[in-house]
Amino acid sequence: MTKRLFLCYRRMVHLNMKRKIICKFTILQKYLNSFWNKVLACWLGKSINYRQLSHNQSFPTTTAAATGMPSPPAGAGMPSPPAGAGMASPGGFSENMSSTCCCDHSKDSSENVVALKISLLGDNQIGKTSFLRKYVGKEEVDEGLSTKGVNQMDKTLCVKGTRISYSMWEVKGDVSGPTQIPMACKDSVAMFFMFDLTSRCTLSSVLSWHQQARQWNQTAIPVMIGTKFDDFVKLPLDLQWTIASQARAYAKALNAPLFFSSATYNINVNKIFKFITAKLFNLPWSLERNLTIGEPIIDF
Repeated sequence: MTKRLFLCYRRMVHLNMKRKIICKFTILQKYLNSFWNKVLACWLGKSINYRQLSHNQSFPTTTAAATGMPSPPAGAGMPSPPAGAGMASPGGFSENMSSTCCCDHSKDSSENVVALKISLLGDNQIGKTSFLRKYVGKEEVDEGLSTKGVNQMDKTLCVKGTRISYSMWEVKGDVSGPTQIPMACKDSVAMFFMFDLTSRCTLSSVLSWHQQARQWNQTAIPVMIGTKFDDFVKLPLDLQWTIASQARAYAKALNAPLFFSSATYNINVNKIFKFITAKLFNLPWSLERNLTIGEPIIDF
């Protein structure tokens, strides 16, 4: 048992060191790309880098359908929302804020659409599809977008007249899922490593999913997401503490932020995507850390 723990620790340290080295090369690449894009922008007469957005712009969103949060049933045992959970942050974001699209759809703005890809990975039956449905606002997955081993959904955001189209690829946790990892992870800007907060074996699988995904994408932003928080809070506090501590240790080894979420009650679902968007576009949005057991943890 001690040998296995040592090997696991050494493996996590190795992954962390490898990640740091890759990050350094990525930073250098960003500077080179930024310089080259500025040269091209001057030549073409317009910006082509999706990161070059105003920091003073608020971030309204639009979806194909409404995504209202259901009211928790009486006696459901849900904790009270953390202080300030529904308040707008300095960058103009709020967890449950409804807003309208800022783009002029009367004009052909296809050239202003920025297509970005996000991958979701994790074991079967942990709530990945429910998580996506809650964010996108779809009750069912379109048959044409669901193939063997992969589900794919889209959502469009607007920033300063530019439409950002997120294409989200969910790798199924069944037998056919792992074979689709190369297709789902290539060219992704972010990868969500998800697990069921009430199932410790799905948490242990995160390392394996991470290792497989990194073979095909070394630069995507990693995020660890624990699902089914509404069931997790019904567990004994000591077990909650044990699972939370293990999840935080894994997230630290992967150099990834950690979110506890619930698709049923829309806890941290929108916030996770807002975090990724702010990260990608260097938008000013403050994220508050929450390590209180019994509340949806956010660690970074």
